[in-house]
Amino acid sequence: MLMTPLTIPGSWSVENTLHGDDRGDFVEWFKAPQFETITGRSFVVAQANMSRSARGTLRGIHFADVPIGQAKYITCVVGSIVDFVIDIRVGSPTFGMWDTVELGRGQRNAVFIEEGLGHAFLALEDDTVVTYLVTDVYRPDKEHGINPLDPSIGLTFPLPTTGLKLSAKDREAPTLKEAKTAGLLPLWSGQRDR
Repeated sequence: MLMTPLTIPGSWSVENTLHGDDRGDFVEWFKAPQFETITGRSFVVAQANMSRSARGTLRGIHFADVPIGQAKYITCVVGSIVDFVIDIRVGSPTFGMWDTVELGRGQRNAVFIEEGLGHAFLALEDDTVVTYLVTDVYRPDKEHGINPLDPSIGLTFPLPTTGLKLSAKDREAPTLKEAKTAGLLPLWSGQRDR
């Protein structure tokens, strides 16, 4: 399990070792002791989520109120995705910036994002299955979104934007500026700045 910091503080790409033979393959996709040594924090799973998406499905940008927030450990077990980490923490030195990791295609790699970061992903294949472990249960009154097509954020996609499939909730979500003005965004504490 090799964890490499992304350009957004509080996020890491995770490269796992795939063991395979003529029967198939096996991977240890999360190991708490290594995770804690690398990140300096524990990860207590409160809920595990799984989604199946058609090619071109764009989910997010999602985030939860901090505190409590939801840290996420994400992997793609079938198909492939581009996973987006967006810094939406007011006062962060990378506010409004984003980074990506491609997950899937049989690699069993992962992404970890701390509480307070925005998250989105784009399915690159039909029947793509994404699983993620989170540190808090779903709390509808504490969940928020930012429109992933907000030009001020400028996410870039390997598929034409005209064909992307978004939920009505994501399509109607506020822009980053509107969310900031409404006081919805988490504040940068700098505690995890590495």
